[in-house]
Amino acid sequence: MKSILVPALVLVLSLAPAFAAEPITGGASVVDGDTLDIGGTRIRLHGIDAPESAQLCNRKAGETFRCGQTAALALADRIGSAPVSCDPRDIDKYGRTVAVCRKGAEDLNAWLVAQGHAVAYRRYSEDYITAEDTAKAGKLGIWAGSFTTPGDWRKGERAMTMGFAAPGGPDGPIPSVQPPPKAGGCAIKGNISRKGERVFHVPGSRDYDRTRISEKDGERMFCSEDEARAAGWRAPRG
Repeated sequence: MKSILVPALVLVLSLAPAFAAEPITGGASVVDGDTLDIGGTRIRLHGIDAPESAQLCNRKAGETFRCGQTAALALADRIGSAPVSCDPRDIDKYGRTVAVCRKGAEDLNAWLVAQGHAVAYRRYSEDYITAEDTAKAGKLGIWAGSFTTPGDWRKGERAMTMGFAAPGGPDGPIPSVQPPPKAGGCAIKGNISRKGERVFHVPGSRDYDRTRISEKDGERMFCSEDEARAAGWRAPRG
C-alpha cells in the first residue's frame, strides 16, 4: 500500500496551489496608496503600484501636488467605514500579505488603477493593464499631467527635477537635468542602457536631450564619435 499511496500523495501536493490562505476581512486602515492594515495585518495590494507618500507629480497646468498622498486619501474615501475583504496571493519580502482587496464586489486594486491613482505593476502581474489603459485614455489622476513611475522614484529618480517625468507617465521619457555642455566641450553622451548596452548620443539626435549621464555608473562624455566607438560605444539603432 505504501508504494501506491505515497506517489499519490505527492501528486496531490504537486497539484495544490502554491499559496492558499483564508480571506482577511474587517475594517481597513489605509497606510498608503497601495497598502492597507486589517486587524494588525499589513496588506500590499496585488498587481498595482501607487506613488509613494512623499512623491510629487505635476498637474496639467504645471503645479505640483503630492500624488502619493492623494492616492491614499482617495482609497480611504472609497472604503469609508465599509468592511474590506482581501484574498491573499503571496507574502512579499517585507512580510506583508499581497492580496486583491474588495469593498463588496468592487476590486479596489482595479479601482485605484482605473482612476489614475496607481499604475499596473507589470513586474509582478498583468492583471490591471486594461484598467491602466482606461485611466490613460481618460487622462485621469496622475495621467492628467506628468509623473515618474513609483518604481523609478524609489530607485532615485526623486532627485531628478523633483521626481517628475515627461507627460505620459511610464510611456514617456524621463527628462535630463544635466546642464548643456559648455561651448567647445565634449558633448557626445555615452549612456549604458538597462540591458548593459553602451550607446552614444550626439547633439540633436532623437534621444539626446532626455539622456542623462552618471559617471559613477561608468557612463561618460566623448569629444567625437570615433572616440566613443574606440571606447566600445555604438551609435543608436534605427
